[in-house]
Amino acid sequence: MAKITPFRIDIPQADLDDLRDRLDRTRWPDELPGTGWSYGVPSSYAKELAEYWRTAYDWRKQEAALNEHPQFTTEIDGQNIHFLHVRSPEPDALPLIITHGWPGSVAEFLKVIGPLTDPAAHGGDRSDAFHVVAPSIPGFGFSGPTTETGWDMQRVAGAWAELMDRLGYQRYGAQGGDSGAVIAPMLGRTAPQNVAGVHVNGALGFPTGDPAEFEGLTQAELARLGQYQDQDRAGYAIIQATRPQTLAFGLHDSPAAQLAWIVEKFKEWTDPARELPEDAVDIDQMLTDVSIYWFTGTAASAARLYKEGQKRWGAAVEYSALPHGAAVFPGDAGVRRIAEREHNVVHWSEFDRGGHFAAMEAPDLLVEDVRAFFRLVR
Repeated sequence: MAKITPFRIDIPQADLDDLRDRLDRTRWPDELPGTGWSYGVPSSYAKELAEYWRTAYDWRKQEAALNEHPQFTTEIDGQNIHFLHVRSPEPDALPLIITHGWPGSVAEFLKVIGPLTDPAAHGGDRSDAFHVVAPSIPGFGFSGPTTETGWDMQRVAGAWAELMDRLGYQRYGAQGGDSGAVIAPMLGRTAPQNVAGVHVNGALGFPTGDPAEFEGLTQAELARLGQYQDQDRAGYAIIQATRPQTLAFGLHDSPAAQLAWIVEKFKEWTDPARELPEDAVDIDQMLTDVSIYWFTGTAASAARLYKEGQKRWGAAVEYSALPHGAAVFPGDAGVRRIAEREHNVVHWSEFDRGGHFAAMEAPDLLVEDVRAFFRLVR
């Protein structure tokens, strides 16, 4: 049997000192007056956030919070895989593999792991309990850089099937957001005999561009689909899908660059009702996410997920008869009609608060929606 090794996060003090030194010596770009965020992250905002990261943010506190959850590594398909494995105290709990995306990490899930694994301790019903497996996508965080080409999302889904089998789980659920909202349904197609159901937050499936798809949709649904035509919004993805290595020189060498590249997405994708990223998510949890990219040196390999996967963008997939559920938060692009073209949708929720980083922004809503969906398939 393949080896599974216990793992603890322990960033060397020299790396913390180096981060603070680099932030202190940042060469800041100028900015045009009155442009706000329309040209990208304002230097004035980035300076303040970087100073907080340098002087007030406590990595050791966040590291300890992550280390409260059992973590492991194993090798699958030649790649190191890091994962949290938090078993429920309830013996009949349903195993659930949850997948982050870019620019996310397992740090996204710190507010939902407790309620998912031990609902009785968080005001819920024992029958809703899950054994949670939360892996770091190959190339991300503590899974470390990928060392060969070919690690697209389909290959990740195959690795997840192997991981759950290796853990002894023969029937389990899959959940994900962002890239995880693509990987989770792929896992369902990869191992339909094992996956009880698939839940995503965000979009479930993508439009083909056929005008008939847009007929009869509500204004809100049309606005969501309009995001796919928003070139300004998609700029980051085009860069990562074409020149991830060139981009990585700046992100890998400058923590200010890594900070700006990620925090811009928190600005654009969090609840539209919130003005700044830290109004939508806990600032320390957001900086923990950024810090994981920085300390693990995975800016390049995380971006490569886009390069590896772009050939599948817009490609049709086979219909999945597995039960699927979706939670759509403000700013998400999910439209039920689009989702139903390729998935057996049995549960659909739309919320008026929260956003793309639902596990961080509205953990209560996400947890309850995950519970509600999986009650249908347990």
